[in-house]
Amino acid sequence: MSQLKNYTGSVFGGLGHLLKAYCEAKHIPIPEQLQRIQNQERFDYVIWRDLLEDLNRIQPTTALGLEIATYVQPKHLGIIAYLALSCENLGEALARYHDFHRLIYDGSPLIVEFDHPYASIRWEAPEPHPTQLTDEIAIALMVQFLKLFMSGEQIHLHEVHFVNIAPKNTHIYEQYFHCKVRFDQPKTQLLLPVSEAFKPLKTGDHTLQQLLLQQAQALLEKLPNSTQLDQRLQHAILTGLQKNQYQIDCIAEKLGLSVRQLQRHLQQQDTTFQARVQQVRFMLATEYLKNPHLSLQEIALLLCYSEQSAFQRAFKLWAGKTPQQWRKNNIIYNL
Repeated sequence: MSQLKNYTGSVFGGLGHLLKAYCEAKHIPIPEQLQRIQNQERFDYVIWRDLLEDLNRIQPTTALGLEIATYVQPKHLGIIAYLALSCENLGEALARYHDFHRLIYDGSPLIVEFDHPYASIRWEAPEPHPTQLTDEIAIALMVQFLKLFMSGEQIHLHEVHFVNIAPKNTHIYEQYFHCKVRFDQPKTQLLLPVSEAFKPLKTGDHTLQQLLLQQAQALLEKLPNSTQLDQRLQHAILTGLQKNQYQIDCIAEKLGLSVRQLQRHLQQQDTTFQARVQQVRFMLATEYLKNPHLSLQEIALLLCYSEQSAFQRAFKLWAGKTPQQWRKNNIIYNL
């Protein structure tokens, strides 16, 4: 995926909000450098590493990375949180994380290998000057990401490995991960039983999903003769865009219709399938643009555009202004 090359050595700006949320919860004075990176789309990985070390100096905490990770919310994870909304099980969410992890946390390449009965999830090449803190927060963030979308069930890890020497208190790590944690190992990795991949994820009660569906419903109310089929169509396009399965044949199949039947219905509504797709894309675009950390490239990817320029042209047709101009007037900083 060539578009990921631009992100080498940086992390998603939402992680800066995560650190700020942790500081506020713990009543820690917010470091000046942390304040400066608020609302940046991305910032250097070295700054991320230094901020973690600064926080540990300000208030020394055993397993600080694990504690920070407990405060993570979907809004801190950006694009993969949006994509995870369409995942049906843990394995699919893990695949999404693998494909897009560098957009969130670009310290080392993430490798996922299956060696029955376990899946090995590890960071292949350590970043310059790896620390226990950067390693543990990388693993903890991934585990918390998966937990955020679980449907009530717990994730059962087999083991977690760290390359660093064991700290004095290893119990806190085993208590956090609920499994055996080994230190001074050849690789930083977690071992997940393959059977865990089939555990279902929740999507219907997710806050963002509900917000998007409410907006989709608001669009439907503008139609002169909205039907139950229109509601199902709107939802199918919404979720189809998240999976890059929004073409008319895919959507018709989801609705149990032939392509011709769907086209005939849309003709009766005095619209076309392409117009409905663009309507949903515009709705999603305005929601994504309110997040200051999502780059235009990432938003284009979320909307299934192969090029950022194509998204920008389409948005100007929809809104009469560029995405940058729209964002300047509508951005939400309190994420």
